[in-house]
Amino acid sequence: MNRPIKRAVIPAAGFGTRLLPATKSTPKEMLPIVDRPSIQYIVEEALESGIEDILIISGHAKRAIEDYFDSAPNLEMALEKSGKTDLLKLVRDTADIRVHYIRQRSMRGLGDAILTAKAFMAEEPFAVLLGDDVVYNPDKPAMKQLIEVYEEYGRSVLGCQKVPDEQVSSYGIVAGNKLDNHRILKVSDMVEKPAPAEAPSNMAVLGRYIITPAIFDILEHTKPGKGGEIQLTDALKVLAQQEAVFAYDFVGKRYDLGDKLGFLKAQVEFALRRDDLGSQFKEYLKELSAGGYDI
Repeated sequence: MNRPIKRAVIPAAGFGTRLLPATKSTPKEMLPIVDRPSIQYIVEEALESGIEDILIISGHAKRAIEDYFDSAPNLEMALEKSGKTDLLKLVRDTADIRVHYIRQRSMRGLGDAILTAKAFMAEEPFAVLLGDDVVYNPDKPAMKQLIEVYEEYGRSVLGCQKVPDEQVSSYGIVAGNKLDNHRILKVSDMVEKPAPAEAPSNMAVLGRYIITPAIFDILEHTKPGKGGEIQLTDALKVLAQQEAVFAYDFVGKRYDLGDKLGFLKAQVEFALRRDDLGSQFKEYLKELSAGGYDI
C-alpha cells in the first residue's frame, strides 16, 4: 500500500525578478489576485487535495508570508468590536492553517530549496507546489489529480501541460511513453529549459510534483547545472533512471504569476468568476471597450 501524501513544500525564497520593482519590498507570493495573496491560492489547493502539513521555504525579506499566516490579535479585536464578523472569520481562517517554515540561506536553485525540506519530510513521499503557478479547476484541484495518479502507480508524478514550441526554453521538458491512460507518460528523459530545436517534446513541467524521498540522496550529489543552480529537473532525470517517474497532463487553467501578462490574466479572470464582483466587473470591461479600448 502506498504511503499517503500528507505533506507539501512550497518554495518561496526567490527574488521574483520578473515582477520588479513591486517585488523589491513585497514578496511575489504576497502580491494579490483580487483580494487574496497568490500564495493563499496555492495553500488552499494543497488543503483541498488532502495535504495536512505545509512547509514554506522562505528567504530574505519574506517575513510578510509568515505574518500573513500568523494570528493578528489587534486586528481581530478591532474587527470583533466593530461587528465585522465575516472579515474576522477570514482573518482567523488563515491563522488556523498548519504552516511551517525553513529559510533557504542562499539562492542556489529549486533543487537546493527542496533539499532543505529533507528533515521535515521524514522519508515520506511529498507534494511540491510552486508559487509561480496558480491552477483553476473548480471540480478537482491539480494536486488532487496528481495524488490520484500517485495512488495508482506509487511513484513520483510530475504535473505537466503542453506549451507552444516557442515557450519550451522557459520550462523543464519531459519525454516518455504514453500509457493506456493517454494523459500519463512514463518519463524517459528530461531537459531543463532546452532550445526549441533540442526539446524532446513540448510537455512542460508546470509547478506541481509528487516526489518520493529517494530524491534527497540524489539532490545531495547533484552538481550545479543551468544558471549555476542545483536544478530539480537534473535530479528528477536521475531518479527516472533509478525508479519509474510519471508525467501527468493535468486538467485546469494554469496562470504563470511570475509573468506580468500571466499575472494580469489571473486578475481579470478570477475577478470575473467572483459572485460579488463578476457581473459588475464584466460591465466595466464592456464600458472600457465601448469607450474606445480594444477589448
